[in-house]
Amino acid sequence: MNVRRAILVILDGLRRDLISPETTPHVAAFAAQAEQFSDYSTVFPSCTRVVSASLATGCLPAHHGLQGNTMVLVEDGRLVRHDAGRPDFLQHKRRVTGRSLGVPTLAERLREHGGAVIFSNVSPGAAYAHDPDGHGRIYHRAGSFGRGRTPLPEAEQLRVSLDVAGDRAMTERFIAETVLAAGRPALTLMWLGEPDSSQHALPLGSPEHLAVLTEADRNAKRVMDAVAQLPDREDVLFLLGSDHGHQTVSGVIHIEAELVAAGLKESLDSDEVVVASNGTSALIYLHPDAAAREAAIASFLAGQDWAGTVLTRAELHRIGQSTDNGLACAVSMRETEAPNAFGIVGTSFAAKRSEGKEDVIGAGQHGGLGAAEQSPFLMISGPGFLAGAERSKAASVIDIAPTILAHLGLPGSGTDGNALQRGGCG
Repeated sequence: MNVRRAILVILDGLRRDLISPETTPHVAAFAAQAEQFSDYSTVFPSCTRVVSASLATGCLPAHHGLQGNTMVLVEDGRLVRHDAGRPDFLQHKRRVTGRSLGVPTLAERLREHGGAVIFSNVSPGAAYAHDPDGHGRIYHRAGSFGRGRTPLPEAEQLRVSLDVAGDRAMTERFIAETVLAAGRPALTLMWLGEPDSSQHALPLGSPEHLAVLTEADRNAKRVMDAVAQLPDREDVLFLLGSDHGHQTVSGVIHIEAELVAAGLKESLDSDEVVVASNGTSALIYLHPDAAAREAAIASFLAGQDWAGTVLTRAELHRIGQSTDNGLACAVSMRETEAPNAFGIVGTSFAAKRSEGKEDVIGAGQHGGLGAAEQSPFLMISGPGFLAGAERSKAASVIDIAPTILAHLGLPGSGTDGNALQRGGCG
């Protein structure tokens, strides 16, 4: 008797309208073999670390607790800003709060039900969000781990670069060791770093960008071909998608400097008001001593021409966020539908980062509620899905985990999403 399993491949940052026979011929052709979702969206902030946790748990940030790519933790009574992409962030978060994530991941749910193996070439924090507590195996260039987060031997480590070549090497290994190998786990997941990595440096639609899309499409095709030859193909749920889209950066705003100039924050280095940039959005945290400034800060933000949607503490639930850690306000930067030089629509301001690489004006970015960044793609082939069909009903990244669990015959209780199989089961 064959045992069902699921294979999930994510092309980081590929927005839905950039899939075409010209730019991504293999992904475009796969639509004839799968059911595609034309109203598929992501979470807020639309950032890979947050989406990774949401996809892995089937929950919104309010429940899994990874509020942003950059977020704040309360430590010794102070607001401390953290880059959630660092390799040790989730372990640090567990020490501070008692939990790396607030709800179980797929890796934890599948620990005694066939297991999970994850290959990822994005930031370490985003990769490890799939299995922060060591319930399965995870491969990443910053370190690969088995159960109990035990480091794997050097010969098993994933030593790849964050670029097209690194993605290809990871894809070949993923196919050989998980898709086609004996003793296959219940869930195998591969998260490609491209086209997202290059899109942060290149104009969307430029020849250089289109060349990266071509290579990402070829990696997807390699997995498609391997899945197609499986003897148990009828028992395999194959999911192909992305986590978010990209907008073109039209300008960079130093929100903390703006708040200081408005008299709403004491200084750039003060920690009573902390801004966590998340690309084309920002999360604003207030220490209890500064709670009285909340209304004034929200009013100030709403009056700026670089701000789009501003949500106060009472409204955070609308975007799946909680008020944990002092989160008091969220802003999605203003967007327009203006095309860039290559005809790709969708521009947004970006919130200046507190550290790390600077945003490139004219290149891609994401994190907010803009139409393009909220338009990833999803195609699913296997039991419960119709080849060549297009589903117009709204779907979200939080539906992936319950869909996989339903296919494997396991309960999806405790998730915010819903199984997408027709009829509600696999």
